[in-house]
Amino acid sequence: MTTIDTSSPEQVLPTPSHTVGPFYGYALPFRGGEEIAPLGHPDTITVHGYVLDGEGRPLPDALVELWGAGPDGTVPRVDGSIRRDPATGGYLGRNGVEFTGWGRIQTDADGHWYARTLRPGARGRSAPYLSVCVFARGLLVHLFTRLYLPGDTAALAADPLLTRVGDRRDTLIAAEDGPGAYRFDIRLQGEGETVFLEYQ
Repeated sequence: MTTIDTSSPEQVLPTPSHTVGPFYGYALPFRGGEEIAPLGHPDTITVHGYVLDGEGRPLPDALVELWGAGPDGTVPRVDGSIRRDPATGGYLGRNGVEFTGWGRIQTDADGHWYARTLRPGARGRSAPYLSVCVFARGLLVHLFTRLYLPGDTAALAADPLLTRVGDRRDTLIAAEDGPGAYRFDIRLQGEGETVFLEYQ
């Protein structure tokens, strides 16, 4: 029989009850949250990646929210993506026709997420980007960042935010990953940590 010395905290492994929440697997994920673009739209792009902790391990229970302008740079003003049946209160999902510009995606067992959306147009002096919000265990406050798409080198070089973050700008720019596909990994801390934004 092995005995464990519990007189010092260093000797005791954390139990599930010691893991810092909150946990987001219940009620927040919804079916079809990754399908932001209208069904069959010819200009649909796929963005995907992993949510990684400080040691580079994927998080299987994180949530990623995306918001983006339409291809013309305007913010969609249509009703939300989580429609309900007025008679039963049941979930109807997206109508598959209108572009709402918003989606919520839960990472899978390998920490991977993906969304199908439309490439956003430029707004103001900023290069085209998607706003990203990350919820994960251990984060008492969710994190905000941006996902810039490659392609317009001049716009990226002149973007006010990208010029301020200096040599960390690559953590905000997705990598091309095939035709119409872009990879964007989100590193929560440690080497290569994604630049996160604070709104006041």
